[in-house]
Amino acid sequence: MEDENETAVTEFVLIGYSGRPKTRMGLIAFLTAVYSVTIAGNVLIILGTIADPRLHNPMYFFLSNLSFLDIGYSTSSIPQAIANLLVDRPTMSFVMCYMQMNSGVWLGTTECFLLAVMAYDRLIAISSPLHYMLIMNKRLCIQLAAGTWSSAFFLGVIPNYVMPARFCGRNVINHFTCEFIAVMKLACSDTSKRQLLMFFIGSLTLLAPFAFILFSYLCIIVAVLRIHSSGGRLKAFSTCGSHLTVVTIFFGTAIFSYIQPQTKTTHELDKAISLFYGTVTPMLNPLIYTLRNQEVKGALRKLMVS
Repeated sequence: MEDENETAVTEFVLIGYSGRPKTRMGLIAFLTAVYSVTIAGNVLIILGTIADPRLHNPMYFFLSNLSFLDIGYSTSSIPQAIANLLVDRPTMSFVMCYMQMNSGVWLGTTECFLLAVMAYDRLIAISSPLHYMLIMNKRLCIQLAAGTWSSAFFLGVIPNYVMPARFCGRNVINHFTCEFIAVMKLACSDTSKRQLLMFFIGSLTLLAPFAFILFSYLCIIVAVLRIHSSGGRLKAFSTCGSHLTVVTIFFGTAIFSYIQPQTKTTHELDKAISLFYGTVTPMLNPLIYTLRNQEVKGALRKLMVS
């Protein structure tokens, strides 16, 4: 008879908060509200940037990309998480779980690269305002956007198929979605090489874009300080404030989760942080950009009354 520990896993059981009925009900209401606001807010930003000719420039092209990305990112996990919270013993097939895990990794990695591209866009806009539209032309913007999506797929998803983990015996995920780290804790194959690869890829996809963003903002600060008028300096800083806020929230939680030694157990803090960057951040992005950006607010008002 085949040993149980060698039995290939065909489905996963997600126990996130299965023993806490009140917590589950609260999370269902919370996730439903968050998902509704996320979809509505990001769809409005996309429609507003398309409808208003004043927003047909590189900054809002990348903002629309971010909104489209956040719609996909939240949709890849939140509806399934709500469905899992509605039952006492939620299960997902191995294939569906692996697809959800890889889509989350792909979209999360894409956001890292896209936020770095947006920092570069702000750097060019402030340091070379007269040549901004010449440098950030339509062709380059499309190439940068396509590059973020394709590079993220190559670095985030392909390694999971080139160096697949083996799952046998244990199939209970202490989470409410097939989150990458939570799933990999169940691998029964030797994960030492995989962990080394994960750290290397994590450095490329998290630390490298974050370092580039910090360098860009140092250059932006130097360029802004050269502006003689206080009004000009304030306007320059205001165009960067929304992006910097999003960067701080997203990279802060992602780096805390992924760039640290991994254990075989999932703690409550890990689930809370995963919940934050996987669900709350996509909701905050449109709110932050809308509240801090007069042009976006104007476009949305125009869209509402048209």
